Amino acid sequence: MDNLMVNNKIYLEGKVASELEFSHEMYGEGFYSFNIEAMRLSDSVDYLNITVSERLLNELDLAIGKEIIVEGQLRSYNKFMDGSNKLILTVFARNIEPCIERSKNPNEIYLDGFICKEPVYRTTPFGREIADVLLAVNRAYNKSDYIPTIAWGRNSRFCQTLSVGDNIKVWGRLQSREYQKKISETEVIKKIAYEVSVSKMEKVTKEESASNEEAGAV
Repeated sequence: MDNLMVNNKIYLEGKVASELEFSHEMYGEGFYSFNIEAMRLSDSVDYLNITVSERLLNELDLAIGKEIIVEGQLRSYNKFMDGSNKLILTVFARNIEPCIERSKNPNEIYLDGFICKEPVYRTTPFGREIADVLLAVNRAYNKSDYIPTIAWGRNSRFCQTLSVGDNIKVWGRLQSREYQKKISETEVIKKIAYEVSVSKMEKVTKEESASNEEAGAV
């Protein structure tokens, strides 16, 4: 397995929902972005951003409405917007191919990272338990991706036992969530937040973590 994919893997099935737009260039290589609609098992839809290298675009049909499979990693970067830095999440595609037949789970992600902010546990007005956990997932060249995750119920209670610096593994799905932001007394705008909804999580022991670091250094 590609060592770069060991601690950050995502698999998505979805429908192309926007035209390709040029994103940026790095070392002479162009990167483009587009959105896909990924269906949830509940039949609601997540609108997710994909970043793809021009190298993968040859003979690839990304017309709006096309059903595709995207495999890659969830990446983060800071973008200066509206007077402040905002954390942007995008799926960095390592492979894209036509989706011939839908699978049982069209949205799967696995992350192995470190808690970089004290978990926040809370309950909703309806009594549902939630915990917000920000994970730092290591990448090549001493970089890290900062990925917001949200846990529910039993998993959220487990998050109360975790501390900054703990190494955890999570399994779940990438989701989009629409919310309203108040700009002024009379203006409210709609925003979209992206996060990983956790279905399973576990803490990595110090022995396992040390072993993983040694394996990654090889």
